[in-house]
Amino acid sequence: MPEFDDSRLDDAAVLARHDASLRSLALTGAHLRVEAVAAAEARCDADLHPRGIVLAGHESRLIRTVIEPTCPVPLVAWPHPGLPGWVGPLDLVVVQATSVPADGLATTVAEACRRGCAVILAAPAGTELAARSPSRDLTLVPTSTDDPVAAVVALLVLLAGLGLAPQLHAESVADAADMVAEDCSPHKDLSVNPAKVAAIALAESLPLVWGGSMLAARAARRIAEDLRRVAGRASLATPADDLMPLLTGAAPRDPFADPDEILRPVLVTLDDGDDDFTAGRSRTLLDIIADDHHLPVVRLRCDDPQAGAVGRYVSLLLQGLYVSAYLGVGLDRP
Repeated sequence: MPEFDDSRLDDAAVLARHDASLRSLALTGAHLRVEAVAAAEARCDADLHPRGIVLAGHESRLIRTVIEPTCPVPLVAWPHPGLPGWVGPLDLVVVQATSVPADGLATTVAEACRRGCAVILAAPAGTELAARSPSRDLTLVPTSTDDPVAAVVALLVLLAGLGLAPQLHAESVADAADMVAEDCSPHKDLSVNPAKVAAIALAESLPLVWGGSMLAARAARRIAEDLRRVAGRASLATPADDLMPLLTGAAPRDPFADPDEILRPVLVTLDDGDDDFTAGRSRTLLDIIADDHHLPVVRLRCDDPQAGAVGRYVSLLLQGLYVSAYLGVGLDRP
């Protein structure tokens, strides 16, 4: 496995080799704006009042997390091809097909049309899934950026217009993404770039990622997945009660140990300013345990009220993905 070298984080030649991943993160705000415009232009029945909602696709659980507290009708995130047996003409099926193999989702959309459901489909325009799904009850949100988070925001904008989701200002979400891209730009050197500093902290460690609120916890899982993909080693996102034994059981640092053999935990906490009492207590306990055992803590934070809950989620997610990208730069792994 390649060794992490922090000098690569400011090396123009190395950064150029990783330009595609860094550029994709920097364009998140633009992707959000493009997909929100497509959603605003989609024609949907303004009088739609479904009995229930089925959410399908890669980010269906994210959509559920956002809308469940205020949704006026029952809803379920459905991970399987097809539909639950109870779904019928009175129900709405929402499908997010961006960046997802469409085989199972094509089955879901076809089944929804056969049963007479109202369908909202976010899918790349001109793809086979979009072309194979003609129905007077189907609303197509044509996506163009291959960014699943941007597609989710577009669907949330559309659902908010129907009174099925909280109001969402897509421009504020895009602004939150732009702010992260500015703070974590590869053109900012190590001394002023928080993502590069965090990548160094995670270079030879076992990242333990935790978020207090429902959305912060979802961002934590996405970040842990990306850290595993980039570094090729373990990274864990789980509730605080499961993390505490891993922190308390960490062995004291041995300066002569092989870092590939003993990975000490590094606590990564995500804070969107939406902790309830239980989450706040867990955050305090995690910080105390990490301090008592001399373990590093990487804190990702966004509590901007103007960004809204979804904007804060996107900000935390992007911060973590930038850290992961710079970990890849330091390892020089594409």
